[in-house]
Amino acid sequence: MNLTDKLILTNEDNMALMARYPDKYFDLAIVDPPYGIGADSQKESYSQGKNGEGRRHRKLWEHKGWDENIPTAEYWEQLFRVSKNQIVWGGNYMTEFLKPSKCWLIWDKMQQFTGSDFEMAWTSFDKASKAFRMSRIEAYSNNNKTEKDAGIKIHPTQKPVALYKWLLDKYTKQGDKILDTHLGSGSIAIACHDYGFELTACELDKEYFDKGIERVRNHISQQKLF
Repeated sequence: MNLTDKLILTNEDNMALMARYPDKYFDLAIVDPPYGIGADSQKESYSQGKNGEGRRHRKLWEHKGWDENIPTAEYWEQLFRVSKNQIVWGGNYMTEFLKPSKCWLIWDKMQQFTGSDFEMAWTSFDKASKAFRMSRIEAYSNNNKTEKDAGIKIHPTQKPVALYKWLLDKYTKQGDKILDTHLGSGSIAIACHDYGFELTACELDKEYFDKGIERVRNHISQQKLF
């Protein structure tokens, strides 16, 4: 599906997608594959405030089984074949397939998100490690305020648009072709659209894909109003 002239988003297996492209076609792959830690089985989490009001920290997600294992050796072979450089979220769970790197990235959640205090990404870059600390202003920018006020979260491992914009700022140049093999909530598609990057991405789960496409379309539509 060509959502725009620069966003090619499909509902398919990532191995089928990568098989269509020649060696080193993509300048950068930014991927958030399964960590193998059962994130798709997340249960509801509540706490009680000082005034007795309840606060939900995490919602209940349907168990779909996609986070039972990390990607196979065949996946990594194809990913490294079709892309020149890679950023892999959760790379600390996948070191059996990833070479040692001095450039690790840290997403410091600043206690604004549930789960771990931070997440790590492996990269293929020969650069210094960096950390992204998203301020409350950034958390509520880029149309995130509307989504957060409405409680919109369409994927259990959804990452903020601001995080992907930081990656694009730091590790790309204009004209680069971006690949994402696990589209999920579509945050990367919003970031690439806003910055004018060409993105090719796929999502295997039809429910996640449909909700992600709707989210990206709504974002594009809102931009056209202003």
